[in-house]
Amino acid sequence: MAWLRRTRENSCGEHSGALGGERGGERSPNGYSLLPWLLMGMGAFSNLFQGETPDPWIGGLGLLTFNSLYIYVSFRSFVKEKREEASTRVALVLMALVTCALAGVYGGNWLLFFPLLGLATGAAVRMPRLRSVGLAVGVLAGAVSVAHDGWGGLDIAYATWISTMVTAAILSLSEAVRQLRAAREELARRAVEEERLRFSRDLHDLLGHTLSVIVVKSEAARRLAAGDLAAAQAQLNDIEAVGRQALTEIREAVTGYRRGSLSTELDRAVSALRAAGIEPVVSRSGPPLVPQTEALLGWVVREAVTNAVRHSGARRCEIVLSGGEERVRLTVTDDGDTHVSAHPEYSASIGGTGLTGLSERLTTAGGTLTAGPGPRNGFVVTAELPTESRELTSEAVRLPVG
Repeated sequence: MAWLRRTRENSCGEHSGALGGERGGERSPNGYSLLPWLLMGMGAFSNLFQGETPDPWIGGLGLLTFNSLYIYVSFRSFVKEKREEASTRVALVLMALVTCALAGVYGGNWLLFFPLLGLATGAAVRMPRLRSVGLAVGVLAGAVSVAHDGWGGLDIAYATWISTMVTAAILSLSEAVRQLRAAREELARRAVEEERLRFSRDLHDLLGHTLSVIVVKSEAARRLAAGDLAAAQAQLNDIEAVGRQALTEIREAVTGYRRGSLSTELDRAVSALRAAGIEPVVSRSGPPLVPQTEALLGWVVREAVTNAVRHSGARRCEIVLSGGEERVRLTVTDDGDTHVSAHPEYSASIGGTGLTGLSERLTTAGGTLTAGPGPRNGFVVTAELPTESRELTSEAVRLPVG
């Protein structure tokens, strides 16, 4: 049985390379990866061709049936849905019956169909059934081989069992690698999409707010130019400062380092409201806030004031920040009377994309955002956040959807 030992050693030494496809994981194994192993049946084919097999037509028909079933099972084993279908299992059982018949009748080279049966079994069966099925195939191979060739047939049993287990292990690992690669590609794709979305959000909100302030201050400078050059010059200086600050913010947005500041946004809000002819009233109380909470509330101020300047026609805008032991509340109220019906951004359902994006971010941070008509006309935006804000992601404190 030396030829059986050599076959077993070659099987153990080359099995993983043949199933693994190309080195380096560049190509995953498929049905074609299992076909070269059919060369193990060349000894049986040689016996048929040389007339050493009794009833050669029966042996040839059995060989053709085995090869057909092997190819059928091999290609279906690499598609999970097909691998688990009953037809694949039936084909595997028929393959086992044909193998037992050929090996039991002819012996010799025909016993090598058992390792091939083990290889097909390992390709078609996965855990948790693999252990019991692999053991059953190995015992079946050992029983037929020992009955035909004595105790030396145990080599066939070992070769069959090891073919089953190694094949299943390699193909399971290959599937895991494919799934991990697909997950990695999906994560990379989502990261690119999120970065594009972040950049578009940043630019939209930055430019929308900045251009609104520039337009309002330009109109104020034009009105003042005829009678108060000093005041007009002050507005022009503010326009220059806003433009320079916008350039800085856009650079920060490009590199992903843009963070809002509540104090800065309150100062800008006061300046923008005054330039638009709206009286600003700012009230702030409570303990200091963590940077993430300040950043989110700063963007709420920016969005609410920008919308008031653009659409409200208000004469007064009140910004109230009050903090308690557990939560902090920011309320922005204007006394406009035309924008509720005229501008979708001021719908009671928070229809504007800027407020919607802010609502999502505050929800992520454990807070809430509501917006709608005030009790006496006007519009009210209310944001609440925990005083001790939980850990926020960098995306949550970046610019809101604009």
